[in-house]
Amino acid sequence: MALVSVKNIVKTFPVRKGLFSFSKKCIHAVNDISFDINSAETFAIVGESGCGKSTTGRLINRLLIPDSGEIFFEGLNICALEKEQILPLRKEIQIVFQDPYSSLNPRMSAERIISEPLLIHKKMRSNELKKAVHELMEIVGLSADYGSRYPHEFSGGQRQRIGIARALALRPKLVIADEPISSLDVSIRAQILNLMQNLQKEFALTYLFISHDLSIVEVISDRVAVMYLGTIVEIGPKESLFKNPRHPYTKALLQAVPIPDPKLRKAKEILQGEIPGNINLSPGCVFQTRCTKVQPDCKIRKIDALDLGGGHSVACLHIDN
Repeated sequence: MALVSVKNIVKTFPVRKGLFSFSKKCIHAVNDISFDINSAETFAIVGESGCGKSTTGRLINRLLIPDSGEIFFEGLNICALEKEQILPLRKEIQIVFQDPYSSLNPRMSAERIISEPLLIHKKMRSNELKKAVHELMEIVGLSADYGSRYPHEFSGGQRQRIGIARALALRPKLVIADEPISSLDVSIRAQILNLMQNLQKEFALTYLFISHDLSIVEVISDRVAVMYLGTIVEIGPKESLFKNPRHPYTKALLQAVPIPDPKLRKAKEILQGEIPGNINLSPGCVFQTRCTKVQPDCKIRKIDALDLGGGHSVACLHIDN
């Protein structure tokens, strides 16, 4: 059984009409998506900004409630949980945010930030709590002597290590990493990725890794889902998806990845057409306005995912071999 099962999730947000009112229009952030996340794997969601990646992560963490659909965590439908039943779920699902500075309370020391989940969920003596916090700091590569420092006294990479330590404090089963290295210097990104991979092996963690950077996803992920305008257009094992992408959007994303060797550079197919809004979605394929292979039926038919075998599926009516 999968650790997480997402079934036909839909999430919309009303469009504000004025200061105190909303219009009848809605932003379609997540539009009928389904996928599973297996235990101890890294499942990545990639796509352009605004495609619904972060919203999906917040739905799984119950920071947001879907309009329709179901999300199961270890067989439990978390969408049906009452408010008082959510607290135990927080121990099992933690999140590492994109901006390591804004996600940390500037008035709290590093020790206080990391100890906060333990104070909420566990009853520990002060000496036990301090020992646990220092152990967490050592695990993520921070000296325990830095415990009394505040977020502004750390570098970006160190702040993200504090965020990771806080997420690990309760030994969760699922960690949602929402663009965890996008705001860091290039020289620090590899350190954080190596840290996350080592922690996954040590604590048998499951990652939902959200990113727009395919080069990073190729390094850390086991399976990848490609999102466009709130819809998953392709999903499959990393090796299959990177070596043999089948959806035109996936191919365009992979072609956009920079290649440092000038001898290996190839002509890129630049996407043409207008990028549609996600307020009034057109019927048919969500990629129809930018696809070079669009056909009349792409504009009217509902596009269901086609199983290609080996866990690889694609939502496209005209698949290239």
